[in-house]
Amino acid sequence: MTNYIIRRVIQAIPLLVLISFAVFMLMQLIPGGPMAAYENNPNISAEDLERLKEELGLNVPKHIQYLNWLGSVLRGDLGISQVTRRPALVEITDKLPNTLTLSLISFVGALLIAIPLGITSAIRQYSWFDTLMTTIAFMGQSIPIFWLGLILIIVFNVMLKNPTTGGPLLPGGGMVTLGIEPTLADRITHLILPAGVLIFFSLGSHIRYMRAGMLDVLHQDYIRTAHAKGLRERAVVFHHALKNAVIPLVTIIGLEIPGLFGGALITETIFSWPGMGRLFFNSIDRGDYAVMMGILIMSATLVVLFGLITDIVYGFLDPRIRFN
Repeated sequence: MTNYIIRRVIQAIPLLVLISFAVFMLMQLIPGGPMAAYENNPNISAEDLERLKEELGLNVPKHIQYLNWLGSVLRGDLGISQVTRRPALVEITDKLPNTLTLSLISFVGALLIAIPLGITSAIRQYSWFDTLMTTIAFMGQSIPIFWLGLILIIVFNVMLKNPTTGGPLLPGGGMVTLGIEPTLADRITHLILPAGVLIFFSLGSHIRYMRAGMLDVLHQDYIRTAHAKGLRERAVVFHHALKNAVIPLVTIIGLEIPGLFGGALITETIFSWPGMGRLFFNSIDRGDYAVMMGILIMSATLVVLFGLITDIVYGFLDPRIRFN
């Protein structure tokens, strides 16, 4: 196991360098490139633009720019935001707690709902419950997330009213109500709609993978043997079948976890949630090159890291898997 981890870490280094180079070159295709935020400013003269290019190191060949940028990233310097003039790393870390709050609640909530529903759906295959879960799963994967978010805002923020205050039943955006002292209850009410959208969006794939994994395991010989020994259904399902059935879901979870840090771009934008997703959207809109690059390289690093962690978790869940 140790040799495998060391080998994978060594393999990840050139992969991350290649990804960083690809991200850097793709960002050069943006009209205006790193100077986009300045070129659209009528108060900046051509002489000022040339001076800025020299200060930012943009008057040298692209490969030199990349090496300079990579060296700064390795030192923890992601550059300066062209919009706020603050370090890009500070801009990102300011929004990261908000994203983690929303993403973790949605992520854990989706798992707590999807795993028991997927198990029950597999055990009661072709029943009315299985049909209902399959329908919900397909709806979760088919309904556009922006459409669902807008419908929920119309229903719970515009149409339905709070019987006590007469105001909207649920807030339509933001993290807290402006003009009042933030409370835990107020924050929770602001979480309900965006978290509900993300949970529903995740349920589709989670239920289907949990159901498919459980159906595959329930027909294995060792499960029949466990039944033949007289073990109770609950013991067979949770002590023998679940551990192997959850492996496909682990793959999906491993791919989703990096997204928790990157934020839900569409959901955060629709509900005005001040997180990483909305920051990335605003950075694209305003041409904030440094923040865009910082978010992209951080997301790429997390994808590679959690890919490695997922492979290691496989070995603990399934003893048949051996790492050479």
